[in-house]
Amino acid sequence: MIYILITAASLFSCGQTKTNEKQNQKPNILLLVGDDIAFGDLGAFGSEIPTPNMNRLADAGVRFTNFHASPVCSVTRSMLMTGCNNIEIGLGAFDYSFYPPTKGLSGYEGYMTKNAVAISELLNDAGYDVYKSGKWHLGGEALGGHPPLEWGFTKEFGILSGGSNHWNDLAMTPDFGDPNGLNVKRKEHFTLNGKHFERPNGVYSGELYTEHMLNFIKEGHAENKPWFAYMAFTTAHFPIQAPANLIDKYYQQYLKLGYAGLKKSRYHSLKEKGLITETAIEPTFNDITHKWESLSQKEKEIQARVMATYAAMIEDQDQRTGQILDYLKESGQLDNTLVIYLTDNGPEGFEATHPKTGNPEMAKWLETQFDQSFESIGTAESERTIGVSWANAATGGLQWWKWFIGEGGIRVPMMIVPPGAFSNNYERAGEISNAVISVKDLPMTILDYAGITHPNTEYKGRKIKTPTGISAKPFLDKTSEIVRNEDQWYAFELFGNGYLMQGDFKVIKVRPGMFGDGKWHLYNVVADPSEMNPLETEMPEKFQAMKKLYTAYASSNNIMEVDSQWNPFKAASE
Repeated sequence: MIYILITAASLFSCGQTKTNEKQNQKPNILLLVGDDIAFGDLGAFGSEIPTPNMNRLADAGVRFTNFHASPVCSVTRSMLMTGCNNIEIGLGAFDYSFYPPTKGLSGYEGYMTKNAVAISELLNDAGYDVYKSGKWHLGGEALGGHPPLEWGFTKEFGILSGGSNHWNDLAMTPDFGDPNGLNVKRKEHFTLNGKHFERPNGVYSGELYTEHMLNFIKEGHAENKPWFAYMAFTTAHFPIQAPANLIDKYYQQYLKLGYAGLKKSRYHSLKEKGLITETAIEPTFNDITHKWESLSQKEKEIQARVMATYAAMIEDQDQRTGQILDYLKESGQLDNTLVIYLTDNGPEGFEATHPKTGNPEMAKWLETQFDQSFESIGTAESERTIGVSWANAATGGLQWWKWFIGEGGIRVPMMIVPPGAFSNNYERAGEISNAVISVKDLPMTILDYAGITHPNTEYKGRKIKTPTGISAKPFLDKTSEIVRNEDQWYAFELFGNGYLMQGDFKVIKVRPGMFGDGKWHLYNVVADPSEMNPLETEMPEKFQAMKKLYTAYASSNNIMEVDSQWNPFKAASE
């Protein structure tokens, strides 16, 4: 998930001099990012999981219900940092999965390249302290690229990779390149301001990352400097682990609901609360998921415990968010704050033993290196994923999940609270909007609030890509009722699957290797978020025009065609 907090000047003060000083202050910016969390996972988005602190954001600001990220972590983060298309800045592939013919090609480096300038650099240049805590997943490891301190961040803590054990310093995956890698656990590398950090055992990730971020923010506040804080949680990314006291209260509920029951209840909740439209069609059963009734009683109990742990991870993240909001309020900074919350993609459906989406090597490592018992679920000794069926259920009225470009993989929760909205009479407070908006638009929104002009084509002597993100500030200020007009379409491709959004319409093609039919389809994803009613026959001119736009986009960015049967899940360990 992702939160952004920007503090603006107080409108009231005792003296005119103080008033002018405050009005001239730069806003602070807090960006909080949740990991692998579904559109229907938050209480603020209709979930049964209570998220009172995220509800605070929903009540004070705007919930966006037609917001799109990418279907995977690092690709989203690259666009979030730059406002550019992923293929322009090295994330046409990412470190866990390369289509072999793309290796070595420009745009497919697998890390964020210097073809762009990051907003962290521009904010640093404008006098901001720039902080990051949590995961990076944009480069600096063996694959290449650059760590946060080389992108303008002044203080950082956490990991460079995509995730780790939530209780200790163990990595979440084996070293597939080591001949003995499947027989051992390996350690994750933690850094504090670029230097190795000995991560303490037994401290939960949410607590650890939040503590470091709060320390950074407090230091900046003491120095009276404006700051940008990128709080990149690793919850609810696998391994599914959480504090035991948060798990138990969810167990019976998920044992009773099962996969289909949860999906149905979330579909109805999203519709009742206006988070999807009244015309939304309930998704049909996805045949690569499992039926609850096919499980044994023991398997049901294990699955219910896994989902309860996932819910606990989300609740913990909400509590950590509350810690930050409470500190900002106590220190007099919350009234000056713009808050943006989002998740980086839909829920993770990877399931190591699944015949279609699994990975036998990963399955062997999990089986031999971790405790598979019911009692261990949620602890450091257990490494589980929620799998295809819970991931499918979590999205409620949407279809598919992480890795896929169906709405369940790319439509995620996002909220924005403008400066001053927590205490002033903000006109859009509590509003639910289906305005179309992309993750590329958030960095441009941040720069707009911070009063920073993007250099567009050149930055400190290096040629850079001009961002195609659009600032949402006019919408938030209520000087516009849209973020993007129909001419401001955006397109996306990953793993040979592509889509283009124009207004409420989405044209999409998914390869057979990722369970599609390899054909283009047209949907109105506002009226039909479950993508159950294709419109290409009904609207042939619109369909052809949008396909033509996508073809031009793919050609201009040298996007490589992918074999129709290629499966990235099987390739993840290659």
